[in-house]
Amino acid sequence: MDKNIKLIEKEIYDKCSLSISDFTLETESVDYYACQFKLNEWHIISRNAKITPKKVGQFVTFWKRNKEKTIAPFDENDFLDFYTVNVRTEYEFGQFVFPKSVLIEKGIISTEKKEGKRGFRVYPIWDTVTSKQAERTQKWQLNFFYQLNNQTDIKRVMALYGQK
Repeated sequence: MDKNIKLIEKEIYDKCSLSISDFTLETESVDYYACQFKLNEWHIISRNAKITPKKVGQFVTFWKRNKEKTIAPFDENDFLDFYTVNVRTEYEFGQFVFPKSVLIEKGIISTEKKEGKRGFRVYPIWDTVTSKQAERTQKWQLNFFYQLNNQTDIKRVMALYGQK
């Protein structure tokens, strides 16, 4: 496990009685520390987002290899419950916890009617967005975000994972 997941496990998951098992590092998208694991009974796909030099926000990949061995967006029939995206700057750290249903609703996961995305940009709370589209995206994304610091609201994290 990389330092981000180890820190989240120690500071968040342990406090929420969430246990990582069946951890697998994906051979592709290693630049994003692509991995999958179970968190209690949920199937998680996880990536670390990257800061890019010319745009606000952080970019993250979200694809798989299909039967033809080409890259393809994840599909509504794929086995996942949450897609977690870890975001970090020199001084800030946080995680997005996107439920599969929201990713379908936002057109990120493919359905029979619409192809999803192979990557997208995330906007943590500390990013100041400058375009209307980024503003709208950040607004919905922050509903699924928590910042990891000494004031992290553990109850909010548990609610993101559907616990009380």
